[in-house]
Amino acid sequence: MPQPDQHSLIIKNTACELGFDYCGISKAEFMEEEARQLENWLNRGMHGKMKYMENHFDKRTNPTLLVEGAKSVISLLYNYYPEKKQRADAPQISKYAYGEDYHFVIKDKLKELVFRLQEQIGNFHGRVFVDSAPVLEKAWAKRSGLGWIGKHSNLINRSMGSFFFIAEIICDLECVPDGPIKDYCGTCTRCIDACPTDAIVQPYVVDGSKCISYFTIELREEIPQEMKGKFENWMFGCDICQDVCPWNRFSRPTKEERFNANDVILNNSEKDWQELSEEVFNLSLKKSPLQRSGFEGIKRNLFFLK
Repeated sequence: MPQPDQHSLIIKNTACELGFDYCGISKAEFMEEEARQLENWLNRGMHGKMKYMENHFDKRTNPTLLVEGAKSVISLLYNYYPEKKQRADAPQISKYAYGEDYHFVIKDKLKELVFRLQEQIGNFHGRVFVDSAPVLEKAWAKRSGLGWIGKHSNLINRSMGSFFFIAEIICDLECVPDGPIKDYCGTCTRCIDACPTDAIVQPYVVDGSKCISYFTIELREEIPQEMKGKFENWMFGCDICQDVCPWNRFSRPTKEERFNANDVILNNSEKDWQELSEEVFNLSLKKSPLQRSGFEGIKRNLFFLK
């Protein structure tokens, strides 16, 4: 039976073979500091109408409540930075949403990873997560040394910036944990200075209820009138704080074809989006993250661009 250090080596090597860019491991335990930070953030109402953030607080901060007998949290990064980008004058869409919905793509890869690991290590109990359960993914990735939390609250990796998805496997495998790395933001405040809605209220603290991504994706009701014209042409999500980050000069195009830009997203002008029918929207963007906002949500967002 492989030992903890062998488990860690097998996990990292197999993750690399499947296309994950980085893999780190943490001990599955209660996150005391992160629990205090989350409680304070919720108490300040910075989650806005995202009521789901209030749910399952205990599970969010203790992985052993998500997976019985959990010993390790395996964190993984997968690059989504696109080779081709939208035309600059088109309504802008976050780069993570250019291709197929990442929930499907990464979940497939995680299941394959677990299958291969069980072939090599033997049967173990665990669950895979891709932004689909109460898991503090950025905090776990930070704990496992995959990067640090930037002043815009996104995870930054020294070698690839921040345009990547984070996924986890919480399992009962005994592994050798990795440790966190230092913060390399220094005195830089580009992300704070660039945010048009002042959502980054202080370094490392984002008021989610002020974020363009919140208004264009999470908010299901009408966008407040005072926000009209403040989105700097972002129709779905926002990458401003990441685009200005110096660490993203290291971003390289993803090798995953399923993340390649959808033709509609790549080529549509504002006029094209305005004239797009619901039938064409659902047909051409069937597997797109834009389905989260839906046809009516996209039309609502277009109205607020100017």
